[in-house]
Amino acid sequence: MQFFERKIYQQLKSHLKEKQITVLTGMRRTGKTTLVARLLAEIESKNKIYIDLQRADNRQLFGEKNYDNIVLELAGRGLDASKKMYLAIDEIQLVPELPGVVKYLYDHYDIKFIVTGSSSYYMKNLFSESLSGRKKIFELYPLDFGEFLIFKQIETAAPSNFLEAGFDEYEYQRLKGYYDEYIEFGGFPEVVLADAPDKKKDLLKDIISSYINIDVESLADFKKRDDFYNVVKILVSRVGSRVDYGKIALMGGISIITLRNYMGFLEETYLIKRVPVFTSNVGREIVKAKKLYFIDSGLANVLADLDSGAKFENAVFNQLARQGEVRYYSLKGGREIDFIFNGKIALEAKETPIESDQSDLSQLAKIAGLENFRLIGKNISPKFKNYIWGGSIR
Repeated sequence: MQFFERKIYQQLKSHLKEKQITVLTGMRRTGKTTLVARLLAEIESKNKIYIDLQRADNRQLFGEKNYDNIVLELAGRGLDASKKMYLAIDEIQLVPELPGVVKYLYDHYDIKFIVTGSSSYYMKNLFSESLSGRKKIFELYPLDFGEFLIFKQIETAAPSNFLEAGFDEYEYQRLKGYYDEYIEFGGFPEVVLADAPDKKKDLLKDIISSYINIDVESLADFKKRDDFYNVVKILVSRVGSRVDYGKIALMGGISIITLRNYMGFLEETYLIKRVPVFTSNVGREIVKAKKLYFIDSGLANVLADLDSGAKFENAVFNQLARQGEVRYYSLKGGREIDFIFNGKIALEAKETPIESDQSDLSQLAKIAGLENFRLIGKNISPKFKNYIWGGSIR
């Protein structure tokens, strides 16, 4: 199978030289296992092993009470404890006691650990408590549009600074079909590589089904999975909107406390992202509702029949979020700027930008205290060209 290099790969490869544990986390099926397999293949030493904790016998291995016996078991699987060992462990959240095991082995043996997991809450909190100072966390998301083009084997050079990019009609015409596909089906690697729309939709449905039936089951103690799934369906219809907890809880027939627990879990397991308001007033940031986006447009689209504007805005959010910090701006009267990028530039997503959109954004940016602003468009505008084409953000 051909290997397509992700942007994060060189960082991971460089970290192999460090004693610290290399921790790779992100939603399932974003390509963590593929990256780990590639990393292991590039390690010149033969003293290495891959362990998948979805297998019961591997989970049993790390249930051993005497941790030194684990090393003996690894020797039985071909490792030489007298030399530096490379140990890759996949889906570590499936063995709750693993942090203590890894800490002991890290401190007493020459082992380079490469571990993966599907929950940022587990990796950043429970996993971190035992391994403070002993690990570095890398987060893997679905493909951004630049990576999407790499997987499609389309040669293109990303603009050196997309914020300064003018509208390039040749580039637009050449890549428009790919960008439309990216907006519709998102960036899960296997979905991108699938050759038919129906196959892509089936894969996306399988990914969300696995998330509900495996991640929710193994990582949360939610008693009513139907309620949880119902909330996910409600949330996807609010892509790009501020989160009204009272209204959503009422629609879902659950308490606000339960809803907040659900939302926290959804964000910590990489399905959604809540975006804070842009303000210099900390008190207002706490009070002001966050906006909601799904971490992959394809998953959002398969969960609900989103309108084209919401699809585009969600895709643009994900593209920007891979490049820097994203917030939004809002006035009391309801007027908003979709995105404030890195606290410096106002960005508004419009499917087909026109001159009046530029004027409106200029006024709002001035109120927000921002000198720089740009429109981001999906389609070609007949008479207006002063905007960034969404496909340039890569």
